Amino acid sequence: MKEKVSTQRIVFLDLIKVIAIFLMVANHCVDNVTPMERAEPWYNLWGSVYNSFTRPAIPLFVMVTGILLLPTRMAMGKFYKKKISRLVTPFLVWSVLYNLFPWFTGVMGCEPSSINLFFKWAEPSQTFSDALKNICMIPFNFSAFAVQMWYVYMLIGIYLYLPIFSAWVEKSDKKSQRIFLGIWMVSLFVPYLRNFLTQNLWGECSWNEFGLFYYFAGFSGYLLLGYHLVNYPLQFSKMKKYLLALVAFAIGYGVTMIGFKETTAVPGQSEEMVELFFTFCSPNVALMTFAIFIVCQNATFSNAKLNGFLIKFSICTFGIWMCHYFFVGPIYLLVRSLDAPVLLKVFIENILVLLLSFVFVLIVRSTGKWGKIIMG
Repeated sequence: MKEKVSTQRIVFLDLIKVIAIFLMVANHCVDNVTPMERAEPWYNLWGSVYNSFTRPAIPLFVMVTGILLLPTRMAMGKFYKKKISRLVTPFLVWSVLYNLFPWFTGVMGCEPSSINLFFKWAEPSQTFSDALKNICMIPFNFSAFAVQMWYVYMLIGIYLYLPIFSAWVEKSDKKSQRIFLGIWMVSLFVPYLRNFLTQNLWGECSWNEFGLFYYFAGFSGYLLLGYHLVNYPLQFSKMKKYLLALVAFAIGYGVTMIGFKETTAVPGQSEEMVELFFTFCSPNVALMTFAIFIVCQNATFSNAKLNGFLIKFSICTFGIWMCHYFFVGPIYLLVRSLDAPVLLKVFIENILVLLLSFVFVLIVRSTGKWGKIIMG
């Protein structure tokens, strides 16, 4: 997540970014659980309970982006040069490293199976030609060795769109923004309507994929939601805000967890159905995201040391995003031998991966200008 230079730091945004990166790493730690452990009868229950908590991670990052970058008053070309270049450089460096890694294991004399210690679900190949093929595909999509990079493609798209969206946001009033958010909220139901009602929804068909709510759908709603909640905060007591957040999170989490659990309990489900209730742009995930945001926005920050830690950790979140997947597999190998439930082992893995990635990013950033560029 890129930050706009400001003389006044919004501390609660640092808290949101730390929570979001924790949730994101948690999601990838659950992904690394072995097929044998996934076959255990109770995996579907605890996997659903734990993994459902992670879904607000990406929307929270996008909301922070909206707060920090809306409205932008830079010329479009200058904005692209300054902001997108800060994303592209670390993205390319780390994408190349991830895709070269299988080839490196072969150079070092490791067995092809060693690749799956780091990337559990990737097809192991140690040939340079396959690595080069994946690298050549970087302009078009991520590989199985750089799965987390999907987010950067999306984020670059948001940055390309942001100066255009920003012009409207700057001129819009509270009512206009709420109308946009209202239409966006309707669009959040599209994944469910498309699956349970009709695949060709509101004008979508074999020759048209851009339906009625297409231009209001997606992550742009989270961009505006973050901006809107900061500029037009809820006008009632903190206790009522917390109560609202509790209810919103309970409903959103309940739908996410139960929906995912029931869907994945059916053998042979398609990947699309498995991910349906985990969709980031869905009403249940939006409710969870809104709840976490409201709690953080109204939190009190009076401890200088805690504030300093949050700021330092927040600055490292993009770098953690880039590098953490190299630590997920080895750390899980370390904790899997513990005499503890898999859920506890995954939580311990989550903490260790996050802390190790944080320390690694700090070390690299401390090397100077290029260290900071590589880590974003």
